[in-house]
Amino acid sequence: MKKIKTLIKAFVHKGLLIWLPDQPYLRLLYWAYIGKKLDIKNPKRFTEKLQWLKIYDRKPNYRTMVDKYEAKVYVAKIIGGEYIIPTLGVWDSPREIDFDKLPNKFVLKTTHDSGTVRIIDQSKEYDKGDLIKYFESRQKRNLGRITREWPYMNVKPRIIAEQYLEASETKSDNELRDYKFFCFNGIVKCMKIDYDRFTNHHANYYGRDKKRLPFGEIKFPSDDSKTIELPKHFDEMIQLAEKLAKDIPFVRIDFYEVNSKVYFGEMTFYPASGLGPFEPDEWDYTLGSWLELPKIS
Repeated sequence: MKKIKTLIKAFVHKGLLIWLPDQPYLRLLYWAYIGKKLDIKNPKRFTEKLQWLKIYDRKPNYRTMVDKYEAKVYVAKIIGGEYIIPTLGVWDSPREIDFDKLPNKFVLKTTHDSGTVRIIDQSKEYDKGDLIKYFESRQKRNLGRITREWPYMNVKPRIIAEQYLEASETKSDNELRDYKFFCFNGIVKCMKIDYDRFTNHHANYYGRDKKRLPFGEIKFPSDDSKTIELPKHFDEMIQLAEKLAKDIPFVRIDFYEVNSKVYFGEMTFYPASGLGPFEPDEWDYTLGSWLELPKIS
C-alpha cells in the first residue's frame, strides 16, 4: 500500500495524471497523502472541505489574491499601503533582471507559485546562472494543474523582487517569522507559527486568546516545550486579517512584524493543499467544524 501511495505521488509531481478530471484526481491525492477516502458530497474534515472548495468555490478575484504582485495592490486598497513590503522590481523573465540595480540583500520570488522564494545576498558569492535557471524552471510550474488549486491556473508567471526584512526585533534565534492567521467564514479562529525551519522544522498553533492549542501537523509537529513570543501586534493582525477575509469561506492571511511594524505576507486558500494530516487526527474534524461551506446550486 505504501508503495502505491509513493507511486501516485511520483506520478503527480511528474504530471502524468493531469489528464484526470478534478474529483478522481483529488480522491487519489487525498488517499495518497491523508490515507483516507475523500468524501466530497458530505465533507467533515478540514482537509476534505479544502478539496471541496477547490472544486466549488471559484470566485475570479481569488486569482488576484494569490498573485504575489497583484495581491499587494489588492491588499493595499483594503488595509492601506503602509502594510505592504516595498517592491524592488517585477519581470517576465529572470534574464531581464539587472542585479546591479538591486541592493546587496533582497528577496526574489515567483508571482504565480507557492514556496519559490530565495534570499539573495550579493555581498557573498553566488551562481547567478544557476539562480536564473532555477527560476526559469519554477516559472513552468502550475499549481492549478498539479494540486488543482485553481486560482493559480492562469496567474502570469513573473519574478518579483522585494525589500529584505531584517529579523532585528524577532526573538533571540534571529528567525524572521510569519504569523499565519486561519480565517473561517471571515473570522480568525487560530494562528500558526513555524520555527526552526532550517534545522528541525516545527509549528505551534494558538487560539484568539493567545493560548497554545493542543494539536499540530504530522510533517511539522508542535513542541510543548518551545516558548514562542507572540507578536506585539497580535490583535491588530487579527483585525487586518478579518478585513481581508470578509466573504471568503476559508483563507489564511500571513503577516510579519519587524521593528514594531506589521507587514502583509500573502493569502493562501489551501494550506499544504489540504493534504497535510494533523496530529491528533480529531483536530482535522475540529477545524472542519469551524468552516461552513457556501451553498451551491
